[in-house]
Amino acid sequence: MSDLHIRPATPSDIETVLRFWREAAEGTSISDDHDGVARLVARDPDALLLAERDGHIAGTAIAGFDGWRCHLYRLAVHPDHRRQGIGSALLAAAEERFVGLGGRRGDAMVLDRNEQAHPAWHAAGYAPQPQWSRWVKHLTD
Repeated sequence: MSDLHIRPATPSDIETVLRFWREAAEGTSISDDHDGVARLVARDPDALLLAERDGHIAGTAIAGFDGWRCHLYRLAVHPDHRRQGIGSALLAAAEERFVGLGGRRGDAMVLDRNEQAHPAWHAAGYAPQPQWSRWVKHLTD
């Protein structure tokens, strides 16, 4: 894994990240546009983590901390790079960030239908909490 480099995204990475997500991520989000990602990078420049190999994005994770809870979003690894430890390296970097910020527990947004990802989350020590439901209200169209 010495050829893997993990770093925070910069504003110049936004369009590349959006293209990457269209190819590598499961599902889409209302925030998957230039303005949404730009707001994230501007508000918390260390939150969007990129795993690069040979100068190309191989994986991403959003490690957001709101001062209360640690949230993981958009853990995505390019199909050509899966099962090579990239997701684990991104989670380790995210967890290190959380601990450094004083976080105590991480939670992850994982699609129920993304069954391919469930074993990886379990292997990393995460488990679903069936007593919780995600309630959502879109604030814009």
